[in-house]
Amino acid sequence: MSFSLHGNRSSKTFKPKKNIPEGSHQYELLKHAEATLGSGNLRMAVMLPDGEDLNEWVAVNTVDFFNQINMLYGTITDFCSEDSCPVMSAGPKYEYHWADGTNIKKPIKCSAPKYIDYLMTWVQDQLDDETLFPSKIGVPFPKNFMSVAKTILKRLFRVYAHIYHQHFDAVMQLQEEAHLNTSFKHFIFFVQEFNLIDRKELAPLQELIEKLTTKDR
Repeated sequence: MSFSLHGNRSSKTFKPKKNIPEGSHQYELLKHAEATLGSGNLRMAVMLPDGEDLNEWVAVNTVDFFNQINMLYGTITDFCSEDSCPVMSAGPKYEYHWADGTNIKKPIKCSAPKYIDYLMTWVQDQLDDETLFPSKIGVPFPKNFMSVAKTILKRLFRVYAHIYHQHFDAVMQLQEEAHLNTSFKHFIFFVQEFNLIDRKELAPLQELIEKLTTKDR
């Protein structure tokens, strides 16, 4: 699937987009989120709407962040190769090894594109699992939903961290920095609002987080 950014320059998505079924309650929630985002106040936009279920709100936004990160990484895949990024890192102090607990139990060292491929495929599998992310009204979320969502968001953060540390020049070259910054700021406000990622996990981008969020306090 391809999409177009800035006129006729097309760029590939990395994985197929995860669609929330139209007409469903989650679709209405997504529309609500998009409308409040349009107001420009990101702190307000991430808050749980009155009377809504927290699990459902986290689920809708997690799908949305997956799609955003998928698209952002899709724009720079040409710059992220086995040669340019032989390890998955976020600067010299942070290196990530992949394990999903089922297919790969012991963490393995791999290149960034390989790691991100594993990561996005794993996230997609979780989002497609109706027992974890039920899309039908009235189907309850499992008891472990929040811990699964936290793991997904923690891992998606690593893709942002890799893009910022290793590929920000490419992002600027493509004139995507405003798009990346807005997406990341939205992500950070969301995980901070519901305490979804441990502070230590955010360390690779702590300075940037402070810079992006202090203006909105």
